[in-house]
Amino acid sequence: MIEEGRKAPDFKLPSTDGKAIRLRDLRGQNVVLFFYPKDSTPGCTREVCGFQENLARIKRTGTVLLGVSPDGLASHEKFRGDFKLRFALLADEDKKVATKYGAWGEKVLYGKKVVGMIRSTFVIDAQGTVRKVFPRVRVDGHAEKVLEVLEAL
Repeated sequence: MIEEGRKAPDFKLPSTDGKAIRLRDLRGQNVVLFFYPKDSTPGCTREVCGFQENLARIKRTGTVLLGVSPDGLASHEKFRGDFKLRFALLADEDKKVATKYGAWGEKVLYGKKVVGMIRSTFVIDAQGTVRKVFPRVRVDGHAEKVLEVLEAL
């Protein structure tokens, strides 16, 4: 997993905003990049809704919020519409970006080792440095913890 204090790996991914998002194009703004396993599942829904509920406060910190999963844009669009999400979801179907960040790999799911998306969040400052890593995120209360970090930047 990418360590705090290191430069965030650049990427370019298709977005529900209708254009590809490139991390380096967001320099000058903080970025919260969160990786989640699957659209419309209970845990992922609670996570994105937590971010949505805090979106105004997140934006006040000068931050761009981006959710990433291996689902395609059609799935993301439905998920976004179902829950009226007002931030971009990015499609990492080949899992290359998740792999760069250490968010794709072996994990334990229901007592079994599997390979998949490791729910994790990265707070990246305006200069492109990873300021905070939340590995193996617990969904409930997570958005508030991220907001505390953003308000301290």
